[in-house]
Amino acid sequence: MESIWRAATFQAPNPEDYSGIEFWSNPERAGWLSKQGDYLRTWRRRWFVLKQGRLLWFKDPLVNRLSVPRGVIPVANCLTVKGAEDVVNKPFAFEISTHHDTMFFIADSEKEKEEWINSIGRSIVQLSRSVTDSEVVDYDSKR
Repeated sequence: MESIWRAATFQAPNPEDYSGIEFWSNPERAGWLSKQGDYLRTWRRRWFVLKQGRLLWFKDPLVNRLSVPRGVIPVANCLTVKGAEDVVNKPFAFEISTHHDTMFFIADSEKEKEEWINSIGRSIVQLSRSVTDSEVVDYDSKR
């Protein structure tokens, strides 16, 4: 409930959402994207940083250890990342879907859109629970 209140009152995310992540240093990916607001459906240009399984955004690219993100998406909660030009009727658009929400973004070019989709997709795969050999059950041998 607290996160809904923070979003409704336009407060910064809970510091626990990004604690221990040095988002100001050596991000996996960083750059400008336009993000559709959660409540006011206008498009706003934000500086995004992908680091250690978190997609964080800021008002400007001057990110340092004292910066406070405007928002954070835990990539482990993401189900899909894919193009969305046909959904929002804008070029270079893509979406990130979680169990609870779908968020839309616009990159500056097709190349940047594909790079963001690939980077976020890679992060989703790295964070997803992989099946180990010990978890695989060979049902044929049980017959």
